[in-house]
Amino acid sequence: MPQGRIVKALAGYYYVQDGDTLWQCRARGVFRKKGITPLVGDEVTFETNGTEGTVTEVSARTSELVRPPIANIDQAILVFSLAEPVFNPQLLDKFLVHTEAAGVDAVICLTKADLLAEPEEVERILKRCKAIGYPVIVTSSKGKHGIEDIRAYLTGHLSVFAGQSGVGKSSLLNALFSELQLETAPISQKLGRGKHTTRHVELIHLPEGGWVADTPGFSSLDFQSIEANELALYFKEMRALLGECKFRGCLHVNEPGCSVRAAVEAGEIQSARYKHYLDFLQEIKDRKPRY
Repeated sequence: MPQGRIVKALAGYYYVQDGDTLWQCRARGVFRKKGITPLVGDEVTFETNGTEGTVTEVSARTSELVRPPIANIDQAILVFSLAEPVFNPQLLDKFLVHTEAAGVDAVICLTKADLLAEPEEVERILKRCKAIGYPVIVTSSKGKHGIEDIRAYLTGHLSVFAGQSGVGKSSLLNALFSELQLETAPISQKLGRGKHTTRHVELIHLPEGGWVADTPGFSSLDFQSIEANELALYFKEMRALLGECKFRGCLHVNEPGCSVRAAVEAGEIQSARYKHYLDFLQEIKDRKPRY
């Protein structure tokens, strides 16, 4: 039976790319019984009947994200605007936790540099992001600044563009690949956030090799799949210190002999990052159990 990759899921159909052919498929009913939901990015086996097909098997995944729902990506381009909407460091840290938990490499892309009037503010944000230990690229879709730097990161990867609404993901992709002509919309001045111009996850094949996913924007993520004793694993600078605390199972809150808190006090870990860690930890402790 033929094999391909799901490049779009819409209205109960899965669109599977097999070479130059795109097949519109349904999923076999057994998936629902087994609790399996095919995702964009999945490599699948399918059978055809005329012009349509049926997905019969989903191959093992190398990675999986819940929001956006996508499989087998190896790189996330986390798109955050410097203005309109304003840069949100806590949300960025939350995205980074989720990409780390999924085992996916992250690249931070700061957009709309042309809208921030104070260059010192750009440098401050840039310095903060680089200090975490991730690649950072500053772009301006209008001025094409940084576009080629982003393109270099995409070649040969299955990448997802993720970020809250209105940060310019679709505008950035349009600047990268003019033939796409993805829909964009201005920021709501009343609400201070963007409209959801991208309504579903879809993979775009790159001429130079690789795939890119444009995804719906969103402004919140939960921690349903992350436990309290795992959280520090997903902060790079904290992970490097694990095992050095006095007590096994240290949550780095108020335990004596904590290496993470000592690093915060010494300025080796950003105090703002540590505060976000504490906020996320409390969110995990306060969450309601799912039955």
